[in-house]
Amino acid sequence: MPVLITGETGTGKELLSKAIHYSSGLKGNFVAVNVAGLDDSLFSDTIFGHIKGAYTGAIKDRAGMIGKAANGTLFLDEIGDLSQESQVKLLRVLQEEEYSPLGSDKILKSRARLVFAVNTPLEVLVKEKKFRQDLYYRIRSHSILLPPLRKRKKDLPLLITSFLIEAADELNRPAPPIDGEIASLLKNYPFPGNIRELRGIISDLILRHEGQGSISEHLGKQLNLQVLNIYDEGPGGVFSALSSMPRLPSLKEASNGLIDEALKRSSGSITEAAKILGLTRSALSKRLTRRFEQDKDS
Repeated sequence: MPVLITGETGTGKELLSKAIHYSSGLKGNFVAVNVAGLDDSLFSDTIFGHIKGAYTGAIKDRAGMIGKAANGTLFLDEIGDLSQESQVKLLRVLQEEEYSPLGSDKILKSRARLVFAVNTPLEVLVKEKKFRQDLYYRIRSHSILLPPLRKRKKDLPLLITSFLIEAADELNRPAPPIDGEIASLLKNYPFPGNIRELRGIISDLILRHEGQGSISEHLGKQLNLQVLNIYDEGPGGVFSALSSMPRLPSLKEASNGLIDEALKRSSGSITEAAKILGLTRSALSKRLTRRFEQDKDS
């Protein structure tokens, strides 16, 4: 029976589909296809294949992905983006377990298990008339909802350890120690990109680590920047972001950051930057001079 996996991007839907395949005992291949952006013709050619002469450039027969996944698993990602025409063809595969390559009248038997993945719950797309209701009921024989990483914080220690070993091996570098501060920063971060984002963060830590000392300060700044990018600009936007920051910036860091951003927005004009910050030009100049002297002394 088909399997439908729903979850945010980066939660591991394809990994789960592979786990389903390898634990099923099926002897065939695991074949993955992202159907987002495929129009009906490209979908049909990709999934069902074609025969020689089916269209200009079709110089020989080509088996589709469903044929390559015979006695195995065909994983279709982003199924919610499938066109209405392609949905009808997929419904036929599920109902009759048969299909025809492009340009052929020959009916072939489907011998692949189908696993589907989607970011947006299909119930929503059905209500919006973007996804066929009959197809929805066909593909959701077994439904699995993958929760986002922010709701699976107990998984963090295992995932961090695994990604540390993986990244250190790939980059041929020593793995930095995960001290209490780093663990706390990661635990309090919302991970909008889920497990995929965590993997990237750990890889970046390994890449930047020189083998000495703690890198929690770098991590804190990096995560704070990520949080700020999540929130739209507007009244209260920054302060809303602060509540999700793993580590609050110091007053000095916050002051310097605001000044740098104001200068950036004013293309380096101290007068305009002062207006943005609600300061006089002389007050901002004094702050910049004091900051320059402190940086020079350090």
